[in-house]
Amino acid sequence: MRIIITGASGRMGQMLIRTVTEAEGVQLVGATERQGSSAIGKNVADGVVIVDDLTQCAQADVLIDFTAPEACLSHARVVAAKSMAMVIGTTGFDASQQTELDEILKDTPTVVAANYSVGVNLALNLIQQAAEVLNADYDAEIYEAHHKHKVDAPSGTALAMGKAVAAGRGVKLDDVAVYSREGITGAREAGSIGFSVARGGNIVGDHKAMFIADEERIEINHFASDRMVFAKGAVRAAMWLCKQDAGRFDMQDVLGLK
Repeated sequence: MRIIITGASGRMGQMLIRTVTEAEGVQLVGATERQGSSAIGKNVADGVVIVDDLTQCAQADVLIDFTAPEACLSHARVVAAKSMAMVIGTTGFDASQQTELDEILKDTPTVVAANYSVGVNLALNLIQQAAEVLNADYDAEIYEAHHKHKVDAPSGTALAMGKAVAAGRGVKLDDVAVYSREGITGAREAGSIGFSVARGGNIVGDHKAMFIADEERIEINHFASDRMVFAKGAVRAAMWLCKQDAGRFDMQDVLGLK
C-alpha cells in the first residue's frame, strides 16, 4: 500500500513517516509541506523528498493528513481528482469548511477521526454506553489538556466525547453544550454538557469525561504519553481503508466497535 504524508515536518508528520517506514506492507511514496518551509527538499525515505506541491508526489493509494483546515481542503481536492483514499486527523473545521470537505470527498473512501488512538476510541464507546445508563440526573463534564501550541479549543477529542455523551442521551451536542463559564452564570442547567480546557507545556493529550451525581462520580479518563499512538492508529486506519468502497468512516468502524 502506497502512502503520502502531508505536513511531513510537523510533530505528527514525523511520527507518521516513522510509522510508515517501519510498518510491513506499506510504502511511503510522497511527503509534502507548506510553501516556504525550510523542510522542502529534505530526504525522508529512500527516493522520497519533501515537496510543496502534492501533485508532484507519485501516485498513492492513501493520503494521511494532519495539517490545518485550509490545507486539508486543498489536499482533499487532489485526493478526489486522483482517486485516492484519505485519512484525516485534521481538526478545527468551521461549519462551512466541513460542508465543503464533505462535498469534495463524497465519492472518496475516507476515515475522519478527532483521535486515532485505539484507547481513546474505546473510551468513546464506553462514554456513550455510560451516558445511556446515567441519565441527565448525572451532570456531564468534559475536561481536556494539551500543549501550549495547540490552536483550537476544545480539542476535537473533547468534542467527540461530548458527542458520545449526547448520542447516549439522544440529544444534539449543539443544543446542550456549555463551552465557557465566566461571571455570574447562574445554576447549572439540567442536561447540559460542560467543557473545560487547559493549555501548557508539552502535554500530549489528557481527556476526561465525568458523570457527577450528588452521591457518586464516574470518570472515564485517557492520557496520551506519546504521539506515536496517534500515528500508529492512523496507519492502521489507512490499511483498513484500502479495502473499503467510497464512504465516510471513523475509527469506530476501523476497530469494529459499531
